Amino acid sequence: MQIGFVGLGKMGANMVKRLIADGHDVVAYDLSEEAVTAAEAEGARGARSLEELAAGLDQPRAVWVMVPHGKPTEETIRSLGGVLAEGDLVVDGGNSEFKEDREHAAWLSEKGVRFVDAGVSGGVWGLKLGYCMMIGGADDDVQRLAPALDTLAPPDGWLHCGPVSSGHFVKMVHNGIEYGLMQAYAEGLEILEKSEYELDLGAIAELWKHGSVIRSWLLELAADALRDDPHLEKTRGYVDDSGEGRWTVFEAINESVPAPVIALSLMMRMRSRQDESFAAKVNAALRAEFGGHVIGEAGTIH
Repeated sequence: MQIGFVGLGKMGANMVKRLIADGHDVVAYDLSEEAVTAAEAEGARGARSLEELAAGLDQPRAVWVMVPHGKPTEETIRSLGGVLAEGDLVVDGGNSEFKEDREHAAWLSEKGVRFVDAGVSGGVWGLKLGYCMMIGGADDDVQRLAPALDTLAPPDGWLHCGPVSSGHFVKMVHNGIEYGLMQAYAEGLEILEKSEYELDLGAIAELWKHGSVIRSWLLELAADALRDDPHLEKTRGYVDDSGEGRWTVFEAINESVPAPVIALSLMMRMRSRQDESFAAKVNAALRAEFGGHVIGEAGTIH
């Protein structure tokens, strides 16, 4: 099919490559000229503006947006609303909050432009393995995209979850679960690493991949990382978040659903960004006050 693609970062560029490899006609745009030129080298038709992108597509058009969530997505969708026409379709494949999808769909609908939200999982491995995609939108709009979705996903790798915003809602919870799984692996491997035994963590992770009840793709990635750097000495323990984990926790609170594992895994990511926790300093000071316990010098770990 013919499709416009806005946003050629790590995910977007690889998605364009996968589409072109399967014979789709892609018009690609990014703020970076280098990114557009790279897409052209892969076989895409490059555009230097959203107006040029729209002009390069036959109506009714389909344009996939793959830019950071928040203001970049908001500005891109509003700009597209100014250059697209009635019957055209915008797909938000970024990590937008599901509530924003409803606003974007309502605003575009005033101009007769359709909207679909796509939660995309797969990371940089998606180019080779395909992307798992969670889709929200009207039946007719999703079916229009089916040829592209079939290409981007592995077999049985995409699902029409429900109406607009349901795709990003499912992807949000998916990422919350991911946080919990990652934290469980992290804690378990640290217990092994700190033990009295001289354990080969890479070999253990590799072992668990074969028949263990905790085997998963995340475990495969852990085995790869530990094979290259057994004690992760080259890795800084700073863990960011894209927002979806905290949105999952907010929604759990709104729905009165207890989600302690996901909530605590989010807190641990926040803890990883502190050189030294002020809360830990308060605890140390209190122990010194009531029990006379020795406080270590600043920057010293005891």
